[in-house]
Amino acid sequence: MKIDRAVGSWMLLIALIVGCQRSPESATQTQRDPSRPIRVLTTTGMVADLARNVGDDQVEVVQLLGPGTDPHLYKPTRDDVQSILGADVVFYSGLMLEGKMGDTLVRAGRSKPVWAVTEAIDESYLLEPEDAQGHFDPHVWNDIQAWSQCIEVVRKALADFDPDHADDYQANAAKYQQQLNELHAYGLRSMQTIPAENRILVTSHDAFNYFGRAYDLQVLGVQGLSTESEAGLQRINGLVDLLIDKKVRAVFVESSVPRKNIEALVNGAASRGQEVKIGGELFSDAMGTAGSYEGTYVGMMDHNITRVVRALGGEAPERGLNDKLSE
Repeated sequence: MKIDRAVGSWMLLIALIVGCQRSPESATQTQRDPSRPIRVLTTTGMVADLARNVGDDQVEVVQLLGPGTDPHLYKPTRDDVQSILGADVVFYSGLMLEGKMGDTLVRAGRSKPVWAVTEAIDESYLLEPEDAQGHFDPHVWNDIQAWSQCIEVVRKALADFDPDHADDYQANAAKYQQQLNELHAYGLRSMQTIPAENRILVTSHDAFNYFGRAYDLQVLGVQGLSTESEAGLQRINGLVDLLIDKKVRAVFVESSVPRKNIEALVNGAASRGQEVKIGGELFSDAMGTAGSYEGTYVGMMDHNITRVVRALGGEAPERGLNDKLSE
């Protein structure tokens, strides 16, 4: 309830500010100022990376959520409101990933173009887990083919806002699409080398369902789709039973989620005589450090694919597809 009240107050604040600035019709009349780059506001790093790759030197991207930040729990600040109001175009992930922030960003559409990049993905492709209370799983970037569909949303939005550079955005989008095609092909090749009995991926929360579907892995998270839900003792004990029964060799922590639940699994298995290793840290809801290879979407997914394959007994180069992964 505390988070809901905080986000609700923020929604009211931005609605009032935006409502006083422009009429709803003005959003369609916005045009680029050719004397400066387009100011693009994004929520997560994955969305920011889309904008940077498609917009290239025509855009200046501001990212609200930094490395290691959990979008499920993020509490927006007054500075975030000002960043949104100062942007020319806004992109967010959608599918309730940003919680009630998504509704607020839609309100900002009264004064500027605002796009949920996942709106390009057909609903038939989306997953709707039983415990999701009627919501789709928002972690679609963990399926490279699904995330590739979001490129077109960014391309079209930038081309509509800045038609003079539409050809540039088209070329950039095609180049980025090719990079993602190569990355997905690497994932398919590498994942096929994991022995059948090892194809179980246990992580901190249910962020990897699309990843599992793409690469034929059974995926189990200690917590649910949102990290707001706490894992109970019964859930942890049940997973320990599975680790022992299936002889799972490794489990994974996540960069934006506390390690305590995964460590509880490892300790629980050890108390019953089975060694389970932490196979590495995966990037789930946020990318790596800004400026690093893992701080890009390609680097993030290269890291996740490579670490999972190697920890589960498959074959992949230690430094990944592009020989750029950190040691």
